[in-house]
Amino acid sequence: MPLKIRFKALLTILLLSSTCTLYSQSDIDCLSIDASGLSRRAFESFEKDLFSFYKFGNDSIKTYRTFLAEVASLSLDLRKLPSNNSIQLTREFKKAATSKNSLWIKLSDYENQEAVKKSYPSTGNSKEEEIMIFNYRGGLIQCLKNTSESDDFKEIIDTLEGDGNVSTSLISQRIYYITDREFKTSQIKKFIAFDIYYSILMVIEKAFP
Repeated sequence: MPLKIRFKALLTILLLSSTCTLYSQSDIDCLSIDASGLSRRAFESFEKDLFSFYKFGNDSIKTYRTFLAEVASLSLDLRKLPSNNSIQLTREFKKAATSKNSLWIKLSDYENQEAVKKSYPSTGNSKEEEIMIFNYRGGLIQCLKNTSESDDFKEIIDTLEGDGNVSTSLISQRIYYITDREFKTSQIKKFIAFDIYYSILMVIEKAFP
């Protein structure tokens, strides 16, 4: 009997320890990595834009999935969705691209510069170093991957780390089919905000005043 009691007690401790570990991992706020607060302001602006545009109330899954579906089908109305605040924050991201840990980094600072150049044909622009590459190896994205419990999400990040030359529409398709339980986590939402929404705005922001 004492052995059985000890075994049950040990099992309970292990289960509690495992639960606490999972909770602490999923509860980590990856946006806190950015001490400037820019990433947090950008995420809040992204969600405000999204919910104002689609008007599905508090249904975050329907809102996010509709956004991804329109990105994947190239039917998103980019003239109406982004707010002026999100455009200005995008420009701040461009100015902040000064280190290898930035969310976006300059082509000239990218670790595998020669490999990336092959993915981006020369346009004859002498300022080629100003082209921005999304940094899948940076701290914030790595935090999102390492604190997520979604194997599908981790697999997507692993693939992109090896080859970042993947279209936003294809990434949207992959994320779209993640299960609802995993889809509503903060890690997935933040990834959508930065790798999809702001990556699009990084390209089109010059078209706005």
